[in-house]
Amino acid sequence: MRKLLILVLLAGAAWGGWWWYAQRANPPDASAARGRGGLPTPVVVATAEKRDVPIYLDGLGSAQASALVTVKPMVDGPLLEVRFREGQDVRAGDVLARIDPRTYQAQYDQVMAKKRQDEANLANARMDAARYAKLAANAYSSAQQSDTARAQVSQLEAQVAADQAQIDNAAALLSYTTIKAPIDGRVGIRQVDAGNIVHAGDPNGLLVITTLQPITVVFTLPQQSLGSVTAAMASSPPEVLALPQESGAAALRQVLDTGVLTVVDNQVDTTTGTIKLKATFPNAKLQLWPGSFVTVRLRVRTWENATVVPPVAVQRGPKGPYVFIVNDDLTVTRRAVTVGHEDLRAVVIAEGMTPGERLVVDGASRLTDGAKISIVQPAGQGSAPPPPAAAPTAGAPGAGAGRPRRAG
Repeated sequence: MRKLLILVLLAGAAWGGWWWYAQRANPPDASAARGRGGLPTPVVVATAEKRDVPIYLDGLGSAQASALVTVKPMVDGPLLEVRFREGQDVRAGDVLARIDPRTYQAQYDQVMAKKRQDEANLANARMDAARYAKLAANAYSSAQQSDTARAQVSQLEAQVAADQAQIDNAAALLSYTTIKAPIDGRVGIRQVDAGNIVHAGDPNGLLVITTLQPITVVFTLPQQSLGSVTAAMASSPPEVLALPQESGAAALRQVLDTGVLTVVDNQVDTTTGTIKLKATFPNAKLQLWPGSFVTVRLRVRTWENATVVPPVAVQRGPKGPYVFIVNDDLTVTRRAVTVGHEDLRAVVIAEGMTPGERLVVDGASRLTDGAKISIVQPAGQGSAPPPPAAAPTAGAPGAGAGRPRRAG
């Protein structure tokens, strides 16, 4: 029995020693003390604002020229000259190149001469028809001869009409030897040099002209967004922003250009479940280029007079989002809220807050309902700390103060 008592005392002494060592090695932190109501928790505070918030839908798109024309020769022949520079801006009607016109000029002159010949025959046939008509009326000629003369006139009139059609065709072929710009736009890389024989069936053509101002962007959105898009187009064409295709949040990128939505495709792609849309941009600074990929932000509505708070202020819990409201006595109240819209810049509170209320934006993880707080400035916005005191120089009074003296 005595030995058992000694063992119990030794075990108690060992446990007490271990507890004392654990308390020395792991003292209670300041947050635990604050949680017990000892010290206020330092937090950063912001105020809920009231403003209009645009609501955007983001998609990926590619820029396309609003008009693209491959200029091809429509007649065969030697290419005499090229009158454009690569990368030049041209207007509709500007002369771009010339093909040797001599063969087509000769064809035109030939059909012109043929028409003059047939017109002379037609004039003679009309005079004969008039004579035979008088003779037949006086019974000096048969009616058959008069009818034959009138038929000859009709035949030659048809021949003259055919000659005119050939003249029009020859004139068109002759005009094709002068190649003109069909649209306003920018010339691409030249495909054929002067001196080559070109043909109407050449697949590549002479050059490509693209219209860059305005320019279009084709992009896609999920089919679930179709209702919001059609509702936005009901009043007026909604605004569209074009952003560079790069890493990072779309809301924080620089806007390349601002345009409007012009076309919503008439069917949903069943393989991807997306709807195709087209927007038009003025492209005044030529920031958009055909073939380039861009991020598109389509504004479907504007939330007017919304209650807006910073995104970091909204916390998530098992029962949904909530915020810590700052009271006048520097305590906080946990309040459940309903989020209407959120992005990286702002959160719209649909229910649970009013503009002007203060809430915690930093330090909420250490708070509980009713906890005391102390308001501090965000990092980088507070007053600068005072400079450290200059170290005393050697030999000055107090230079050796605080130093332990060496024994002996």
